[in-house]
Amino acid sequence: MKEIKVFSESLEDDFKTKLTKIIHDFDIYDGGVGDRNVIKIIELDSLKLNIKAFKIPNAINKIVYNFFRKSKAQRSFEYAKKLLELGVGTPKPMAYFECKSLFSFKKSFYVSEQLDCDMTYRELTKDFTIPNYDNILRAFTRFTYALHEKGIHFLDHSPGNTLIKKNGDHYDFYLVDLNRMNFGPLDLETRIKNFARLTIHKSMVEVMSDEYAKCTGEDYKKIFNLMWYETEVFQEKFHRKKRLKKKLKIKK
Repeated sequence: MKEIKVFSESLEDDFKTKLTKIIHDFDIYDGGVGDRNVIKIIELDSLKLNIKAFKIPNAINKIVYNFFRKSKAQRSFEYAKKLLELGVGTPKPMAYFECKSLFSFKKSFYVSEQLDCDMTYRELTKDFTIPNYDNILRAFTRFTYALHEKGIHFLDHSPGNTLIKKNGDHYDFYLVDLNRMNFGPLDLETRIKNFARLTIHKSMVEVMSDEYAKCTGEDYKKIFNLMWYETEVFQEKFHRKKRLKKKLKIKK
């Protein structure tokens, strides 16, 4: 990957040089999670780094990312900085790397400081016996409301993308997987639709609807009916897509 370029703002040259070597040698490091995109936790100068390698794009996107659109790594880096400026939790952004040739885009990497958490939102969808469960879910709902009030539309608002860390008697939330976001005012329908990917459990939707209604001053039934409708619509699309993929595999 001779065409690697590193982009950062505050890294010292020695650290940047070492980090660039890690990116060059990324594939030889053990561990890693993910199929399409691979995340590895690698230590450098006693600092744990979370390094996300985005998959090589298809032929069309190689051209798009090279000339017309910011890479997923660049967007992740820039959105992380913007979130922090807006007072929203996310692991500290360190740098991003892009591997390009003259006419084609190859691969990109986003580097952030590893943030160890107590759980993710996903655990809330699987274990209803978690201590302070109701309080955590309501706090998460208020966190999402705060995002909306700040004009942040997190398009990948899904169970694995919010880290939860207990801080004394309250909870802090941190967004990850940041490359898809929009910024600007959100109408009520867009806000409620933002909850659609989070859970299949009606009981959770009832709690989140109740708390979001309290935040907005809207009628609970109105919020719940819209949130549950959007949840069901998303689930139908999700399972339809899975069925289609299964059929295509059988035909092959």
